[in-house]
Amino acid sequence: MKFNEVIGHDKIKQQLVSMVKENRVSHAQLIAGPAGIGKINLALAFAQYLNCQDRQGDDSCGVCNSCVKYSKLIHPDLHFVFPVVKSAKHKNPVSDSYIHEWRQFVLGNPYFDIHQWFNFLDADKQGLIYSQESQEIIKKLNFKTFEAKYKVMIIWLPEKMHVAAANKLLKLLEEPPEGTVFLLVSDNPNDILGTIQSRSQRLNVPSLELSDIANALQSEYDLSKEECERFAKLSVGNYVAAKEIINQGEERTYFFDKFVNMMRLAYGRKLFDLIDWCDDMNRQSKERQKNFFEFALRLIRENFMMNIQEQDLLYLTPEEENFSTRFSPFINDGNVLQLSEEFSLAHSHLEQNGNARIILMDLCLKVIMLLKQ
Repeated sequence: MKFNEVIGHDKIKQQLVSMVKENRVSHAQLIAGPAGIGKINLALAFAQYLNCQDRQGDDSCGVCNSCVKYSKLIHPDLHFVFPVVKSAKHKNPVSDSYIHEWRQFVLGNPYFDIHQWFNFLDADKQGLIYSQESQEIIKKLNFKTFEAKYKVMIIWLPEKMHVAAANKLLKLLEEPPEGTVFLLVSDNPNDILGTIQSRSQRLNVPSLELSDIANALQSEYDLSKEECERFAKLSVGNYVAAKEIINQGEERTYFFDKFVNMMRLAYGRKLFDLIDWCDDMNRQSKERQKNFFEFALRLIRENFMMNIQEQDLLYLTPEEENFSTRFSPFINDGNVLQLSEEFSLAHSHLEQNGNARIILMDLCLKVIMLLKQ
């Protein structure tokens, strides 16, 4: 991937290019920021530029032997670590167990998030970077470079790394193999071991500019400028979210209907109906449940913004806006923080493999109490 194929982030690109030109490439770079904004794309473009045999100013050439292999993700000095799932076929998986699926996924859909990766694997489990991955990393980095100046190890979502693997990675960062560059791409850097953070040069990547998202959408979809701008605004700087809004209208409708139903039943204190609601949601995959919590958090925020008359900060579809006109008075100073905390806590408990039905029922009871405040 070339830098000119990465949406927006011109200042970040220039920082990365300057590191190479000024020969101050850190052995460990932590590229951190929100999900869905193209951090792994920046990492891929940086890695390709780093090993390009004929750099063209501020970008790789795209046609040399190294760039061609990078563009196909098959360069022998490019390595990946990413969350994987256990299955009947892969009982003790490492990233290489899924490397063919990974290449197919990334090349077919360069902008993605962890939910899409697990959906691609058809996985209804929490993925991890398991402890056995550390041995694979050590084995790969013990070899000298095959063709390039640098071996590049891209670790996508190091916060998903098992503590045993993280501790071994720390030792590698303390005494890095010669000619090795680690690119850690993180959505939640605060969940990474503090000692790993301290041994990495951090690059904070902001959300995308809405104009950059709108322009990218217009290039990819047969949509008007006004439609692209509306979808960009709804995405809140997340290109993956913008594409999902366009592509997954059915999923958004499902989440919206579930949210509306939950709030109405909770306000009416209809416990038996809420039990049925929980049972239905409990039958969904954990990834879908977590996606619902994220959707609900956004609607809670939007309804509070509407309640306090901050119309310029609203990111609602017409259907959501119609509902929120009536519902927003119930999201106020007295409950907005607690409601947000409860949905965030439910999301966190699911991440930790808590019992979904208990989590959902507890959340519904909390919502009943908070809507009356």
